[in-house]
Amino acid sequence: MPNAAEIIERTVNAFQRIQAHMRNAKKENATETYEGLKKDYKSLKAVLTSLDVNLTDIDEMKE
Repeated sequence: MPNAAEIIERTVNAFQRIQAHMRNAKKENATETYEGLKKDYKSLKAVLTSLDVNLTDIDEMKE
């Protein structure tokens, strides 16, 4: 079973990947793709917030 640090690391990595995909979708005007990614983004953001991760530096989308 992963410890808290491993869970945080995996979630932060997933959060950063989602944001990169969101930027690309926005750039390509892929509205449906962006909205789908936004749902994942919000879920990951909720998990990180519940783990007391400071999102100030890593949340580039600010949604």
